[in-house]
Amino acid sequence: MSRIQQLFAKGEKVLISYVVAGDPDLDSTLNIMHELASHGTDLIELGIPFSDPMADGVIIQRASQRSVERGTSLQDVLHLVKRFRTQNPHTPIVLMGYLNPILHMGYQAFAEAASSSGADGVLVVDSPVEMSEALSGCLKKQGLDMIFLIAPTTNDVRIQKIVQHASGFIYCVSLNGVTGAATLDVVAVKQQLAHIRQMTDLPLAIGFGIKTVDDVIQVAPNADAVVIGSRFVQAIENNPQEIGTLSQNFKKALVSV
Repeated sequence: MSRIQQLFAKGEKVLISYVVAGDPDLDSTLNIMHELASHGTDLIELGIPFSDPMADGVIIQRASQRSVERGTSLQDVLHLVKRFRTQNPHTPIVLMGYLNPILHMGYQAFAEAASSSGADGVLVVDSPVEMSEALSGCLKKQGLDMIFLIAPTTNDVRIQKIVQHASGFIYCVSLNGVTGAATLDVVAVKQQLAHIRQMTDLPLAIGFGIKTVDDVIQVAPNADAVVIGSRFVQAIENNPQEIGTLSQNFKKALVSV
C-alpha cells in the first residue's frame, strides 16, 4: 500500500498543502516542508516552477517566477524531495506542475527519478486524460499515482474516463477560474462532490479558492481532503513565520468537521 493509500485509509480528513519548490529558495522550501508536516499537513503538493503557469493565479505565478529566476530546475525539485525524505519517510508528496519540463526530461526518466527521490504521485495540470496514457504507464510501473483534475465544467463522459485512469485521489476543482480565485460556491461544491462520488471510490480532494478556516469548515464535510495553496504561497511571500500556525489552524478546522 502506497503512502497516499495509507493516509486516506485512516478515514480522517486530509490537509493537503501546496508550495512552489525554490520559492524563495530550495533550502527555505525544505524547511517549509518540514514545518508544514510537523504542524498538521498530511500531504504536500510540491509545485514544479514553470515560466507560464496558466492555471495559477497571480500569487502562485509570482512564486513560480521567483523560482524560475533563481534557476530552479526539475532535477532540483526531485533532489529536494530526496533531501526531505532523509528526515521524513512518511508524509506523501505529490509533484504538481506542467507537462513541458517532464516532456523535456522524458517520461520514463522522469518516472524513475521521481520514484527514486521518494515522491508518491504526479499531477500534470495541462495533460488531459486523453493524452496521458504514456506518462501514466511510466508512473504506474514505478509505483507512482497519477492524479487528475476534475473541474465543475467536466462532463460525465470525461469524468468516467478520468476516474478509470486516476489513482491515489481525485483533485476536484471548486470553481471555474485559476488558483486563488475569490468566489467559492459551497452549495455547488457539495453538489459537484456528490456527483463525482457516484462514479468513483477514490478519495476526493477539493481545492482552488479555499483560503480561510471558514472555507475549510464549509467544504470539508463533503470531501476527503482539502487543498490549500495560494494562502500558503502568500504567507511565504509576506510572512513565512506564520506557515506553521496556518497549517495547524487549517488542520484543527478539518478535525472539527
